[in-house]
Amino acid sequence: MVELREINKDNLEEVLQLSVSEDQKSFVSSTAHSLAQAWVYQKTAFPFAIYANQELVGFVMLGYYESRKQYTLWKFLIDRHYQNKGYGKESLRLAIEYLMKTFNVSEIYTGVALDNKIAKHLYESVGFIETGVVEDGMKEMKYVC
Repeated sequence: MVELREINKDNLEEVLQLSVSEDQKSFVSSTAHSLAQAWVYQKTAFPFAIYANQELVGFVMLGYYESRKQYTLWKFLIDRHYQNKGYGKESLRLAIEYLMKTFNVSEIYTGVALDNKIAKHLYESVGFIETGVVEDGMKEMKYVC
């Protein structure tokens, strides 16, 4: 069973230890960097630890991009030890569900690095589609709720 949990004093250190494989590090911010951004943008950033069967397996941060009036999948990673087990797809579904239930969103946006084929495929598998916008080396993708 996969679930999203609040990050707090009980799991912070463990969340900070999450990491991806070497070949993925150029695509993903560290959890420390992401949590620093979440603190700065605390009114519009929504970070969660991802658990599967009571085991910490990943991190996701959702957000609201005020200047574009868009809800976003801002940061996402599954720890290298837990990849290819279906946790990514299930946690993305939970993140989408959270935004839909909490903010009644009709669209969710994300960006994927041009050469990150694995992430692009994962996002497409849950329903994200390319918008045609490419900005700062990232393809914009959109999920229509």
